[in-house]
Amino acid sequence: MFPSLPTSPSVLPPASHIIDLARNVLRIEAAAIMALGDHLDRSFEVAVELILASHGRVIVSGIGKSGHIARKIAATMASTGTPAYFVHAAEAVHGDLGMITHEDVLIAISNSGANDELLTIVPLIKRQGAKLIAITGNAASSLALEADAHLDASVTEEACPLNLAPTASTTAALALGDALAVALLDARGFGAEDFARSHPGGALGRKLLTHVSDVMRTGVDLPIVAEDASLAAALLEMTRAGMGMVIIADAKQRIGGIFTDGDLRRAIERVGDLRAVMVADVMTRNPRSIAPDRLAVEAVEMMERFKTYMLPVTDTSGALIGALNMHDLFRAKVV
Repeated sequence: MFPSLPTSPSVLPPASHIIDLARNVLRIEAAAIMALGDHLDRSFEVAVELILASHGRVIVSGIGKSGHIARKIAATMASTGTPAYFVHAAEAVHGDLGMITHEDVLIAISNSGANDELLTIVPLIKRQGAKLIAITGNAASSLALEADAHLDASVTEEACPLNLAPTASTTAALALGDALAVALLDARGFGAEDFARSHPGGALGRKLLTHVSDVMRTGVDLPIVAEDASLAAALLEMTRAGMGMVIIADAKQRIGGIFTDGDLRRAIERVGDLRAVMVADVMTRNPRSIAPDRLAVEAVEMMERFKTYMLPVTDTSGALIGALNMHDLFRAKVV
């Protein structure tokens, strides 16, 4: 027989009680995190130094709710420049201990500091020469005393009304793990482009790793006419390329100007009959351009700042090598 599920109350508590309870949970957990600052001491610096000096990886382990926190800390470290992975404490004593080498650092998480599975693997870790960092809520626990560095994650109370369910204590351990990951990130000089390289499938990776050269149009896709071209010829070229502009350049690919949809509207208002007009008479001279090695997000910023939707791309000598518009950036999912 399965145990019966708890029955729902026939009358829900007042909404004000629910909100008050939720606020109290947030207050307790916020207070627990704020108190961690007073717990930080030389041990935190030692923990950072141990990981930086390691030639292996960081293994984060725990069981139960602490195991879930350990898994998240390992993921945060791995994405911020510190190679790390999670090992379940119960699985470690049944073979997964072989994943840990003498060059690694083990971060063991247990609120009580008396978890049997973790304490079983501690002497084995120590024997092979790996370093141990403990995150516990009890500085006098066996796990804390055996650690090369102990991070105090103790809390005065859990956010659970029964003061039993791991709530504030797991939040505190998670916050300490984040603090450790960020300290390591800073010490390694890990930057935004490094972060993007570990997140290539996400929007941030696209924004930080996509360059103008990856997006720009070149060759036959580039709308170009000579300075002596008629406006009619320029319009045909602009329509063919479908970029909303045409670039006016000489034989050496030096840009004389650009002609856009906006320029066409202004020319119609100013001149009227455009059949005999030369494109050089109505083009926008000295247009802004961008280099191919600039980030695509910089092209977006330029377009927004100067109220334009297209940019020529030029090399270091100023010669035309490509062009892009806002639609190209949309297709590349940079915007």
